[in-house]
Amino acid sequence: MTIPSVGALAPDFTLDTDAGTPLTLSDLRGQTVVLFFYPKDDTSGCTTESCEFRDLVPRFSGVEARILGISPDPVKSHVKFRDKYQLNYPLLADVDRTVSEAYGVWQQKSMYGRKYMGVARTTFVIDRDGRIAHVFEKVKPAGHANEVAEVVDRLR
Repeated sequence: MTIPSVGALAPDFTLDTDAGTPLTLSDLRGQTVVLFFYPKDDTSGCTTESCEFRDLVPRFSGVEARILGISPDPVKSHVKFRDKYQLNYPLLADVDRTVSEAYGVWQQKSMYGRKYMGVARTTFVIDRDGRIAHVFEKVKPAGHANEVAEVVDRLR
């Protein structure tokens, strides 16, 4: 799958959150949504990125934007990650990777010469009409949440 283009309707989905309740993307219409895909709970880059979003929640809330983190980890893993770092936004469990595939972020990666499939760190800003307003690919975790906040501020 390829990454959906800016202006395209964001692929809808329903996934379980770290609270154990389902969340449907289309139910959030009318709000800006920051959907950030990350590879794995409680790893260094993912922790940096997640904690930066945590720290900026008031800024996003002030512009009626919702932050959603999504990875292939199960709910149980998300709960431990959330509690360890006091994350204050939903983490979504894409265990079968259907949402990651729909957004084109389930990709071949390589580390130390070994090729494998995994989540390419990518963030989508979805506007109030459910359309993709901005895509951040090949995200570097440090400072990323602030970059996203600047884009969300411009959408107002």
